[in-house]
Formats: sequence, C-alpha cells, structure tokens
Amino acid sequence: MTSGGVVRLGDLGAGPVRRRLAPDAAARAEIARRLTLKDLPALSAEIEVRSWMDGCEVKGRFSGVVTQVCGVSLEPFDQPVAGEIDLRLVPDGSPNLPEDPGSGEVEVSLDTPDPPEILVGDGVDLDALLEEHLALEVDPFPRRPDAVFDWSPEDREESPFAALKALKPRAD
Repeated sequence: MTSGGVVRLGDLGAGPVRRRLAPDAAARAEIARRLTLKDLPALSAEIEVRSWMDGCEVKGRFSGVVTQVCGVSLEPFDQPVAGEIDLRLVPDGSPNLPEDPGSGEVEVSLDTPDPPEILVGDGVDLDALLEEHLALEVDPFPRRPDAVFDWSPEDREESPFAALKALKPRAD
C-alpha cells in the first residue's frame, strides 16, 4: 500500500507536504469491508498538507471505483466516485477554534469555508481522511443506471367489502 501515513505539524516547517495515496488490494479490501461495500477495485488520491494558523490545511482530490449491490436488482455493479478534500485542523484549545456553538446563534454561509476541526494529537492521518471522505461520496441507496423497478399490483376487481360479501350466507 502506498500509505499517506501521518503528517506531523512539525513536518510542515520546511513547506507543504504532498502525498499520493494508492492503497493496495489488501488495504482496499479492508476499506470496502469497513464501508460495507462489495468491493473497492480502485482508489487513489493526491493530497497536500500545509501550515495554517497554529494547525494545518489539507487539500486534495481522490477518485476510485466502488462495487455496490443494486437496491432494485440485487446485482453487484461498479460505480465511479470522486471527491475533494478541503479542511483545516487546529489543536485542541487553539484560539482559532470557533466559539462554543451552544453559546448562542450560529450563522451558516455557503460562501465561507467551514470552521476548523480539532486536530487529535500532533499529526494528520491521511489514510483515515481519505477513507472518511470516500464514505461521504458513496451512494447510500445504490441503483444500477439500467435498473428498472417494474412492479404492479394484481388486477382485482374486488373491493374491500368483497371478503365480507363472501362470508354472507346466500339466499337461494
């Protein structure tokens, strides 16, 4: 496995750290198991970690192919996935963390970047970040593009009262 490993904040003093992640077949099989996928035939990413305030900024792109089971036909099928990684991490207790959300009103804007997340320890596990972002891109309700749900109820002329009518004795 070409592992991204852990990038420590101290490693960023010399400049940004760039990594190409390409898990081998065994690592992809383990990721597929954890994400309850049928298979993960391909996965790769280009990630850059750079200093940001008292933490780091992680940016990159990933792509791959996931094999899922169609919810309509119950047949496995391959589906391409791709996504971006764009987040900022700061150590716990950092003055750059947002204020406590329970302390008042929270304003959300699609134009501003997400607030930084708390960095656990002094390093960023790139493999875990890749798996987390892959999980966000996997379709939770997979369906083959050519799958057609073709079901129609039986045509019966009976009304709900037909069963009651059958119980009524006949007056011959």
